[in-house]
Amino acid sequence: MSANFDALPGLEVPVDRIRRSLAELWREDGGAAPADDAKATQVNFVLHLGLATTPEDAVNQFRTVVRFAQRYPARVVVLCPLQRDVPGPQIRAKVYGECFLGRTPADRRCVEFVMLSYSRAARPFLEDQVSTCLSTDLPLYYWAHAFADSSRLADYRYLLGRSRRVLIDSACSPADAVSFPWPNPSAIRDLAYCRMLPVRQGVGQFLAAYPAEVLAGDLRRVVVGYGVGLAAEARVLSGWLGRRLAACGVGSGAVEFRTEAGSAGLAIDFLYAGGAKFFRWRGDPASGHADFEADFGGGRTRLGAGIALLRPEAALSEAMFF
Repeated sequence: MSANFDALPGLEVPVDRIRRSLAELWREDGGAAPADDAKATQVNFVLHLGLATTPEDAVNQFRTVVRFAQRYPARVVVLCPLQRDVPGPQIRAKVYGECFLGRTPADRRCVEFVMLSYSRAARPFLEDQVSTCLSTDLPLYYWAHAFADSSRLADYRYLLGRSRRVLIDSACSPADAVSFPWPNPSAIRDLAYCRMLPVRQGVGQFLAAYPAEVLAGDLRRVVVGYGVGLAAEARVLSGWLGRRLAACGVGSGAVEFRTEAGSAGLAIDFLYAGGAKFFRWRGDPASGHADFEADFGGGRTRLGAGIALLRPEAALSEAMFF
């Protein structure tokens, strides 16, 4: 049995009746099925729950996709692999539908889900089954969540190669996930990086007030501190700072970049030769408060600001469309 598959909502149906069951799903209460425009989908979306996913986590990610689909109607397929082969059907299926009201009662959108539980023995037939569940002529987006082994995920070449974007989250993926030689590496997007969009915007806007040569001159070290659960966010923030400072003229290898645990939330320190200049930023997503402090030779500046990471469904749309 698949604990993740069983934890998700939906009506279990025979695999060969998925399409018919989706059509019948809307009539279960005896009411009329939604109009075609209410079910008009914009994208195909596959959520692949890796073996490191717990049932509680599976439900959380499912609800994230539901919230995402309120804005971007999608045909969603959720893949739930089994840890090991078990007796019984090699592939099990569930169907689920949900409708949302927009700004007016006439503005109604409905989304359809297909959940597939599969054993290792059924793996060779999985992608054919997934393809029959998707809407034709629509772009495909693939989210691989909490997978345990990049090399084994790389075997899903249909999904990795056909998808317009492949989403991973380096906070819950193998250490080599971002740098792994995927079949279509240009399609890879890291949700940890996307969650940091408001932080990147806020820090970037503050530093943009200073000339590039002032930011880069005599810079020796950039330290990004992080608290519990924010190691991935600190890593992508450090990488982003490195790229932006390189654009300001910092030469390769001229500045040390490192991340350090122990901060409350997130922190950035620019350390300069001689100590005459400095830049410090402290931000705590839990409290929503951040502080800037800097002196680049023209006097000390202090500024309070807000901080928030993107909500999971907003990070999905950022990773997929921007």
